Amino acid sequence: MAVATFTKTGTKAAAPAKLDKNVFGVEVKNHELLKEAYVAYLANGRINLAVAKKRGEVSGGGRKPWKQKGTGRARFGSSRNPIWTGGGVAFGPTGNENYRKEINVKAKRAAIRQALTIKADDVVVIEDLKAAKTSELARLLTKIGANKNVLVVVDNKTPELVLASRNLASTKVVQAKYVNVYDVLNADSIVFTNAALTAATEWLGGKK
Repeated sequence: MAVATFTKTGTKAAAPAKLDKNVFGVEVKNHELLKEAYVAYLANGRINLAVAKKRGEVSGGGRKPWKQKGTGRARFGSSRNPIWTGGGVAFGPTGNENYRKEINVKAKRAAIRQALTIKADDVVVIEDLKAAKTSELARLLTKIGANKNVLVVVDNKTPELVLASRNLASTKVVQAKYVNVYDVLNADSIVFTNAALTAATEWLGGKK
């Protein structure tokens, strides 16, 4: 499959780039593996901050609310009871929960190949990318038609490129070997440099 190739100035190159069918043209029989990899990415990036106080950790409630008998009301020993407003939380989050989901390397790479196959029509290739300023990178991406949510894949993520891209809210730069299902499926445009395309193809099992 051939895709448009651009020079580092944004002009269209004479020869289009070819995408390896073993990476960008695999058969996607169902989306179960894609879903597993997508959910695993989100789960593994989850920060566990939720903590709820148990009955014994809530302040107050040391005194019995009312006497045991004679009031006509139900018996209660403490206002820290979980069924009371302001009481403790039964079986609430402790901050020690583990939400991590494991997926083996072979399955992960297969899922990425499926994702790249689905998004192959949104892939463009640029010969090189050495933007030093945000305005230059934004102008270049607009010139090659990479708009909205853009995933830029490079072989070497330099500090200069990070600085140039971090103020572009809809642009994310990743190294070829860190491409993932989540970023690929959520991108409207995927921009590979020539070197990154070669590295990603080799990493995902295509022809060297």
